[in-house]
Amino acid sequence: MKTLLILVGKTVNKHFVAGINDYVERIGHYMPFSITVLPEPKNTKSLTEAQQKEAEGQNILKQIQPSDTVVLLDEHGTEYRSVGYARWLQKKANTSRRLVFVIGGPYGFSEEVYKRANDKISLSRMTFSHQMVRLIFVEQLYRACTIIKGEPYHHE
Repeated sequence: MKTLLILVGKTVNKHFVAGINDYVERIGHYMPFSITVLPEPKNTKSLTEAQQKEAEGQNILKQIQPSDTVVLLDEHGTEYRSVGYARWLQKKANTSRRLVFVIGGPYGFSEEVYKRANDKISLSRMTFSHQMVRLIFVEQLYRACTIIKGEPYHHE
């Protein structure tokens, strides 16, 4: 199974970039994994929240293939403990050719993106910056890979 993470906007904090790159490299030992960074819409100050979500949504949908399993990282999504997330990921690996995770912009997703999604996951009930969510997500994906393989990274 190929796995893709779609992000709206660049990660700007150099410490987060270094951490993300470290986990991306680690994940690559377990599965084909890549990140696609979409540009933020231009002139966002002149756009309403809805217009910004719509512009981001159009760019997101252009990256998604009809056969993709699309999972949004969304505050209203299902919360998992790490072992449960690993089980969920293993099931998706058995049924999906390409698993696409999406971290949207600051206002969330357009209705069209929600309609296309197959699933939603929440990393926490707490709110994190979009920059930080990227690092937390790739760490959890790596952790799930190690749980699936029975490796000692995760402790219960």
